[in-house]
Amino acid sequence: ALQPWVCEKFFHNSTLPSTIKNVFVCWHLQLHLIALNSPQTGAMRGVHRADFMCFTQAQAIGMKGTFRAFLSAKLQDLQSIVRKADRNSVPIVNLKTIRTDCFLTSFRMRVLMKDNVSLYSFDGKDVLRDNTWPEKMMWHGSTSSGQRHIDSYCETWRVADQALTGMASSLQSGSLLQQNSNSCSNSYVVLCIENSYSSHS
Repeated sequence: ALQPWVCEKFFHNSTLPSTIKNVFVCWHLQLHLIALNSPQTGAMRGVHRADFMCFTQAQAIGMKGTFRAFLSAKLQDLQSIVRKADRNSVPIVNLKTIRTDCFLTSFRMRVLMKDNVSLYSFDGKDVLRDNTWPEKMMWHGSTSSGQRHIDSYCETWRVADQALTGMASSLQSGSLLQQNSNSCSNSYVVLCIENSYSSHS
């Protein structure tokens, strides 16, 4: 299937022939899925702080899109992070713009990862192969359909209490919404999803 395109109209450049009235630049739409540079316990000081970490790490490497933490919380479902119009049509790519084949099949929502496609952190480490993440698990706090889990999201991602739990998934399972209720004291991968696209050249 053809990937969607987006085009922007640019002002007429006086150096162009007068017969050319409009100039358009077009590019493929794509959204990036990238990990934070280090593992996190459930004590992330809330989902907004996790969003801020995604934002600042993306900015640090010159990425122009808006990134949000791939987490459900008290007032946020995973399925609401990406615009409904983009969920099943805009390809999801990793840091190196290789298709993950998520296609947010997610939001029906089993989010399956394409075999043999790596997930990278913002600083370029391969999450599944790098020892920065000894446990190849990721936090998500969601049901299998991408909605907030009723009680397993580490008190809105504010605590690392061993007795409390957050929903997590094994990155080696191929599914990003596997249902594992694990202690909030664990240090796991946190993914960031680009939820507004910009031109990626």
